Amino acid sequence: MLVSRFISRFSRNSLKRYRSLVCCQPDQLPVLSNCCYSIHFTDRVQGNQETNCLGSRAIHGIRYQVHHERSSIIEMDPFSLVADELSIIANSLQEMVVAEVPKLASAAEYFFKMGVEGKRFRPTVLLLMATALNIPIPKSTSDGVIDTLSDELRKRQQRIAEITEMIHVASLLHDDVLDDAETRRGIGSLNVVMGNKLSVLAGDFLLSRACVALASLKNTEVVSLLATVVEHLVTGETMQMTTTCEQRCSLEYYLQKTYYKTASLISNSCKAIALLGGQTAEVSLLAYDYGRNMGLAYQLVDDVLDFTGTSASLGKGSLSDIRHGIVTAPILFAIEEFPQLRVVVDRGFEDPADVDLALDYLGRSRGIQRARELASEHANRAVAAIDSLPESDDEDVKRSRQALVDLTQMVLSRTK
Repeated sequence: MLVSRFISRFSRNSLKRYRSLVCCQPDQLPVLSNCCYSIHFTDRVQGNQETNCLGSRAIHGIRYQVHHERSSIIEMDPFSLVADELSIIANSLQEMVVAEVPKLASAAEYFFKMGVEGKRFRPTVLLLMATALNIPIPKSTSDGVIDTLSDELRKRQQRIAEITEMIHVASLLHDDVLDDAETRRGIGSLNVVMGNKLSVLAGDFLLSRACVALASLKNTEVVSLLATVVEHLVTGETMQMTTTCEQRCSLEYYLQKTYYKTASLISNSCKAIALLGGQTAEVSLLAYDYGRNMGLAYQLVDDVLDFTGTSASLGKGSLSDIRHGIVTAPILFAIEEFPQLRVVVDRGFEDPADVDLALDYLGRSRGIQRARELASEHANRAVAAIDSLPESDDEDVKRSRQALVDLTQMVLSRTK
């Protein structure tokens, strides 16, 4: 009923304007104004603080051009490089979520079944990172002679990919309950099919299985990293639910929340891959930097697609964030151009007419373009992290590093 009321109020001209933005390629984005903004946000990981300053000058400059020239032509599908291992991981995940209670088992495996398992984006990144880091390990960081990519090491790194995917799916199950979602990955969300209670329990069950698998690695630093990820997921969701009016309109707050909800998982998992391989602190930090910036770019594009995509293409409802009163980067940038939009945002979008008004402001602003440009900036930083890894003449290492670079372009150009 709410959806039909909203659609009836929605301006057709505005919708046409938003949909056209999704076809805009990164090299066609308009130039930002010369006024520059500065965003400072802090990644709090393991007690350390890393502060970043992002400039909003046009990403069509030298750094973007280098990245675009390298990445626009993807010679090999990154997913195909690890296809065999992804199949092994898929089978392993199905075995790991077996439960004694049939209903719980059905719920836990709901998004691990063939056809609805998703893109397996995170396991792909982690497997590629494992090969990309197959470099000689300095003796000072090793207790003995380590085969850089032994079967045992690879299995342990595969286990990180499995744990990461279980944590990710558990967070989706919980998010769908909190958001009253109706669809996920093109099918009915678990909370709709089996109810909220079973959906929450299935998410809890996946987290418990992830903890058991994590403990089997017997690496306290890796355990601590991924335990922190779960804490970040809860913190990010709480930040989203309990924002003040000032926080909702803060780009710094939005980016910190986005790190907790999305980027922490992939960044700390990439770091865990490096730690299991016995890499130095410097190399582990580069792996982390790649994951953090890739995660932020991914979510920024996701927030753009929430406005420009369709429910069919996304596998979930479009415009879901704004209809739930969640303010994301495109709207935040639009507020900078149209300060009067702030009054609409402060009302919380409970009135469908306010949603329509906000979308009208967004369509007249450069909010979509600027969100894409910020995503490109983070993609460039992810590429820079890969470029900074120690040199290697190994062809598999080179191929995997190029695949990680190519993935950044795939994230920027995706439509679902």
